[in-house]
Amino acid sequence: MRFAGKTAIVTGGASGIGAAFVRRFVAEGGSVMIAELDVERAAALAAELGERVAYELVDVADAEAFAPLADKTARRFGGIDILFNNAGIGNFGLTPDMDIEQWRRCIAVNLDAVFYACRAVIPHLKARGGGAIVNTASASGMAADYGFTAYNAAKAGVINYTRCLAIDHARDNIRANSICPGPVDTPLLTSGVDEIEGLRAEWERIVPAGRFARPEEIAAVALFLASDDASGMTGATVPVDGGLTAHTGQPDLRDVLGAAGTA
Repeated sequence: MRFAGKTAIVTGGASGIGAAFVRRFVAEGGSVMIAELDVERAAALAAELGERVAYELVDVADAEAFAPLADKTARRFGGIDILFNNAGIGNFGLTPDMDIEQWRRCIAVNLDAVFYACRAVIPHLKARGGGAIVNTASASGMAADYGFTAYNAAKAGVINYTRCLAIDHARDNIRANSICPGPVDTPLLTSGVDEIEGLRAEWERIVPAGRFARPEEIAAVALFLASDDASGMTGATVPVDGGLTAHTGQPDLRDVLGAAGTA
């Protein structure tokens, strides 16, 4: 099993991509500390998976929350090998209309929290002789979307911060990579999408794969990057987006020519 004897901290690990990661990590022999605001979901997941899963109430935007969490994790499981920074929030607003606190909260949860967690956990990874960091960025961090200024800026920061981690800690045998999901069937996204008539269909139209990803598909890539199977990878930015960022955005001629009867 890939993760036998390994311990991971997973932020936002009680639902969506995080929960899918936790389930697979434990199934492959590992132990997990979930850092989560939704402790009811975290408790339910821990009860489902057993003694190799623990959880703590953590606001990832709290700069002081991670050092105690890292220490507690190391004491309980004997060390830390992997950090999966997965917690995130959405945000919509144009720059002139955006409240300062709205901007700050989005940056704090999506970008600052990654730094806070890494600052606390990297010494523990060094103590184990190395380890792996996987950061959830976004396809939205690789380009621009209308109205998602703060979110896109934060996720772009995650991408380049991850590259910096990779360079800074390569000689510590610590790898750092980021994943960039497109639309995923998670509560974070679909709770808003399904409230707006036609939005899901439009999103599915522009994604070349024609559908939202499943959380398990994103988690599978994160698990690969966390594992020794990816021992040669660090500093990588990995889109897991159904082809979204590979597309230029130009019209799909299959649709145009098909409508004209010439396809």
